[in-house]
Amino acid sequence: MKIDAPSGFLKGIGYNVAMATKTNSAFMKPMNISDDLAAVVGKGPMPRSEVVKKLWVYIKGKNLQDEKNKRNINADEALKKVFGGKSVVNMFEMTKLVSKHLS
Repeated sequence: MKIDAPSGFLKGIGYNVAMATKTNSAFMKPMNISDDLAAVVGKGPMPRSEVVKKLWVYIKGKNLQDEKNKRNINADEALKKVFGGKSVVNMFEMTKLVSKHLS
């Protein structure tokens, strides 16, 4: 579908609206979840984005986010299994550690 702007600015460029609104299907692909991660977020398969959402619901629900440094997560026993035995993980490291439990 081509857009014809009243000013004629986009006319002839062939800007594709469908391409601009297309979601990245790689992020929406259902992933298999390890047993350790399933104990925290539930049974899979589910997309990576859904895993991260459920992980944050778990963290906030159990008040595991560090009070002084909100970027750190204080792992309980279930999360320690997911985080490779670490008791404190920052939120950027968390996604790397969780990806090891997705296939």
